[in-house]
Amino acid sequence: MKIWLDGGLQDLESARVSVLDHGLTVGDGIFETVKAVDGRPFALTRHLDRLTRSARGLGLPDPDLDEVRRACAAVLEANPMPLGRLRLTYTGGHGPLGSDRGEHGPTLVVALGETGRRPDSTAVITVPWTRNERGALTGLKTTSYAENVVALARARARGATEALFGNTVGQLCEGTGSNVFVVLDGEIHTPPVTSGCLAGITRALAVEWTGARETDLPLDVLDRADEVFLTSTLRDVQAVHRVDDRELPGVPGPVTAKAMRIFDERAGDDLDP
Repeated sequence: MKIWLDGGLQDLESARVSVLDHGLTVGDGIFETVKAVDGRPFALTRHLDRLTRSARGLGLPDPDLDEVRRACAAVLEANPMPLGRLRLTYTGGHGPLGSDRGEHGPTLVVALGETGRRPDSTAVITVPWTRNERGALTGLKTTSYAENVVALARARARGATEALFGNTVGQLCEGTGSNVFVVLDGEIHTPPVTSGCLAGITRALAVEWTGARETDLPLDVLDRADEVFLTSTLRDVQAVHRVDDRELPGVPGPVTAKAMRIFDERAGDDLDP
């Protein structure tokens, strides 16, 4: 396995990042996960645009997107696989043992892992913790992910693959690594980014391609929605057959099935929409 680290390809076994890297010591970093199909990344331009937005939100220097593209191409060529998870990580770099940044500049890592196609449907749970829609990191895809690790572990323990959060005012927000959509009376709705959710790449494409509405939704909408589905880089559009103890019949429902079909067709027609 070859990865890209600070300017070139390295063997996974010998690649090293400083133990004083700010991404490790204080979670001062951002990342993107990009789907790679037969060695070609999907929606890379959108992911790189968000990488830059996240960097600016954290006060990191803008990433050199030409270098990031070269890194992605090199890693994909060096590690052929039918379906992969391309991970771009960009941190504050070598720094002191505190919140202040050092003078050494950012660290860039690009790695690739093989993955498989997700099932057509899944189970989710809701968790008692909230997303802070007014936080300093709201809307940024940062490496400060421990809250998601805890929530996802709870979901796994309950036979689910995702945990859904409300925000501080009781609105439906997002999953640990996905956006959530609900179908009400035949219409698709998803929480707006003002709810505190990440502006997901797959979310944006699903909204554009299906005509979904961005709507403030109470968390208990999950108790009465006709259909529920998730979107994310590796899920694409995935139906939900259980929310907590509520079983949703006939999954995927007709609206979700149409959304899945539209997404597959449109994504197949254009790898960089």
